[in-house]
Amino acid sequence: MKKIVRSPGSATIVNAIATGSGSAFGINLDIVAEVRSTSSGIKCSPDLDIDTSLMELCAKNVFNHYQINFEDNKEDLRSVEDVIGIEISTKSDLPPASGLSSSSALSNAVTLATSELIVDEFDKKPMDDLEIVNLAIDSSLEAGVTITGAFDDATASYFGGVTVTDNINREIIIKEKMDNHKLLIYMPNIDSMTANSDVKRMKLLAPLVEMAFEKASQKEYYTALNLNGILYSNALGFDTKIAIDALSAGAIASGLSGTGSAYVAIIDNESKDNVKDIWNAYTDSGRIIETEVDNLGTSIIE
Repeated sequence: MKKIVRSPGSATIVNAIATGSGSAFGINLDIVAEVRSTSSGIKCSPDLDIDTSLMELCAKNVFNHYQINFEDNKEDLRSVEDVIGIEISTKSDLPPASGLSSSSALSNAVTLATSELIVDEFDKKPMDDLEIVNLAIDSSLEAGVTITGAFDDATASYFGGVTVTDNINREIIIKEKMDNHKLLIYMPNIDSMTANSDVKRMKLLAPLVEMAFEKASQKEYYTALNLNGILYSNALGFDTKIAIDALSAGAIASGLSGTGSAYVAIIDNESKDNVKDIWNAYTDSGRIIETEVDNLGTSIIE
């Protein structure tokens, strides 16, 4: 038996690290996780050179939720029918360690795929959407790949469109489709792991980030994204000129995503070429990716 799940990344509107509240929207760059049943154990085969700890924890936590063994422990009182192993493989066009929610997409994809396999194999009750999201977040926190749990990123990845969230209490304030804009992403040739970011420095921005979050809560997403991007770029030592150049070239909005290193520009047909032209000045130290808003979210392919 196998299950295949596709989960998109997301881009930041308001980074939640400073205040505990955030906002993000889905982007059409994704991770596809395929989970196959085996006799026992958990084997991970990612297509990228990444640590497999998060994948393993997602699978283990799903097994624990359903009280299913993934190791054939003969001293366990449960029957041999309650033992199943899995092989997890991934295909991804979502750059890791870039601020585009690759960890949220991976945890959502593996958690949902593993859950669907166990539900079918053992006739268990499926988890609802928020149970899947919360279990995926728990795994991300346990793996140490997130600071706040990234409830904003996780929900934008899972549901698609835009979400505005209280990350501390894991509550969705707004969840809706986003306008189907094209996106340009500038990717510097550096990685930026969220867990290694300077939290104290970011929290100094809290009063200003609150202003950006207020704009997001009023559905003024583009203003919020611009303000958030300038604030966090300064705090984290990234070049604000990259986003401002995109705005000067006609981008609807532009800013740093997550804790970097990716910059996102929301564009229309009129501004696309101008933004690309001005960002081409930076391609000696990075690359440009073309994509679009994702309103589909995490979905079961097979």
